[in-house]
Amino acid sequence: MAVINTGLLTKGLRSEFFQRFDGTTTHFQNLATRVVSTTDRETYKWLDTVPRVREWGTGRLAQGLRTESYSIENLKYEATIEVDRDEISDDQTGQIRLRIGELAQRAATHKDYLLAQLLDNGGTSGNNSYDGVSFFNTQHESGASGLQSNKLTINIGVPSNPVLEEFRDALRQAISAMVSFKDDQGAPAMVSASGLTVVVPPNLMFTAMEALAPVIAGSGPNSLAGMAQVIAMPWLSSPATWYLLKTDGVIRPFIFQDREPVEFGALTEDSEEGFRREKFLYGVRARYRMAYGYWQHAVSVLFN
Repeated sequence: MAVINTGLLTKGLRSEFFQRFDGTTTHFQNLATRVVSTTDRETYKWLDTVPRVREWGTGRLAQGLRTESYSIENLKYEATIEVDRDEISDDQTGQIRLRIGELAQRAATHKDYLLAQLLDNGGTSGNNSYDGVSFFNTQHESGASGLQSNKLTINIGVPSNPVLEEFRDALRQAISAMVSFKDDQGAPAMVSASGLTVVVPPNLMFTAMEALAPVIAGSGPNSLAGMAQVIAMPWLSSPATWYLLKTDGVIRPFIFQDREPVEFGALTEDSEEGFRREKFLYGVRARYRMAYGYWQHAVSVLFN
């Protein structure tokens, strides 16, 4: 990771920050395709455009990019801690270091938080996929695909507390929907039910894990065993909505547009803040963007 070395870093905090940052478990790497960005925004015209392999015939038939495009602007993020100089002098318990460790965890999991926001808002107007409609929508259509839906609503007894068989049946429906999607040329968008991830709010975590266990108590072997991994995201707002994602494709459900990595910097005793106000500042800064990618690799399921 890049570091702003101002020469004013409190001894040891830089290494402690990145030790904690690098050691924090995150999921965005598996859920999003990383694209290195070199400008303030990137425009994508390559989604849904790769032609099928054809017999040579009379020669090559080049196909250009579709007119659909998707522009993503990078955003700048920061988080800063202000510490009184006396607190540094009187700190006998390492509380400042603990706060720096918490800052590192917050910085590391920020992209996961942004992904949770994309999932939460993916079915609402304005949160669009590259095809111009909301990411989770019943009216996806591109080229020769026909109308398609990656937004399921399933009626069950208690939406926020499904029984195991209700969740298993919903998972089957979500997988069936995903493997049926077609690309803009009318060809299957997903050729294998591999690399699947079930993203759930915490209240559904154990039910989802049991639905994918090798054996169902009282029923024997589970036909869904091992078909997906389970990730519980605490930032998801609806206790009755979960998501099936395909994460082993070249284009994943989300795009991580990486412009400038996380930097850790400090203004301490030799800075103007430290001299005039006796305030030390420790902060992080980065530029990137989490955005929607391939909607065919994502299905939302609402229990109603």
